[in-house]
Amino acid sequence: MSVAAVLALASCGSKAVIDGAIADAPSSEVIVKLLNINRYEVLDTVKTNASGRYSYKVDVEKGQPEFVYVFYKDTKVASLLLEAGDAVNVESDTLGNYTVTGSEESAKLAQVEKDYAAALVAMTDVASRMEGASAEESAQLRRELGQEYVKYYRSRVRYIMENSNSLTIVPVFFQNFGADLPVFAQSTDAIHFVNAADSLEQVYPDSKYVKALRAEAERRFGYLELANRLGNAAEVGYPDIELPDVKANKVKLSEVDSKVVMIYFWSAEDAAQKMFNLDFLKSVYEDYHAKGFEIYQVSLDVDKAKWARVVKEQNLPWINVCDSRGSASPYVMTYNIGAIPAAFIISEGELVDGQVVDEKSLRRLLDKLTR
Repeated sequence: MSVAAVLALASCGSKAVIDGAIADAPSSEVIVKLLNINRYEVLDTVKTNASGRYSYKVDVEKGQPEFVYVFYKDTKVASLLLEAGDAVNVESDTLGNYTVTGSEESAKLAQVEKDYAAALVAMTDVASRMEGASAEESAQLRRELGQEYVKYYRSRVRYIMENSNSLTIVPVFFQNFGADLPVFAQSTDAIHFVNAADSLEQVYPDSKYVKALRAEAERRFGYLELANRLGNAAEVGYPDIELPDVKANKVKLSEVDSKVVMIYFWSAEDAAQKMFNLDFLKSVYEDYHAKGFEIYQVSLDVDKAKWARVVKEQNLPWINVCDSRGSASPYVMTYNIGAIPAAFIISEGELVDGQVVDEKSLRRLLDKLTR
């Protein structure tokens, strides 16, 4: 296909065109895959001609660039970040080496992957030399391994700061040197995630990749915020919670002045849980509130407006707060919540070791704690 023909195709609608060639792969197949947040989706299988050339058009919405990958058998032979209207030329070999022209973002992505591969090789080399090394040599190699990690980490921080408007920074945030060692492993890296999401949203507000980065930024920032609060808080016998109520006023669990407090995690999306408020919690609250009982009800609803509407419609008299991070809430982790609803009882500033499985068991426990 001629360059003129490729450019003509690229100019038509929301498309990007890949014009590629794989050396030593005549009359073969290449697989084109799309990255869908955290997994590949196969778009198509394309035949190469007798010269190993192929061409493929990718649907790309304006303002929503896509990460697209080309595979020859199990080997990735091109990584591309394509915008609507792009016409790229890719020259690859069957070992995974490639060059790309026609897309500045794809060229950046190629360099990002080369830098990452080089760092992996360097760290693997140091780790391999630790096998059979003496105690003294192992200590030196561990220091060397740490130096390699820090060098790469600093280079990635520099990259994301220098390329804050490029989507190529998104995969950088999720690189790792094995399951237990993400490149961005520090709690304070949450700040880098937030800053990057803020910058990219100005350029690509509708991108699914930016939305995924924002979700991860909020999750990490939530943990950082919680760690800071726990580190600066007065000592209490339970993880503290601070969330906004229906009037957007933040309410702190540790500042609830009641003899017995039930923390109750729920969702206003669930009809059974809404009925539980009316059929169960209201009657218990009416019977025990005057004796020093309070409910601190935590909604894990992403839709805060719907939660607030339910609270008002049901006229719930206790403390109602919402964490719109939903299942990504740091309080889900600190309270080890596997499913909602979930209830915890605090008495005299300490979590009580007592199961609440139904109204009878809760009343029995409250009879004991409020006497």
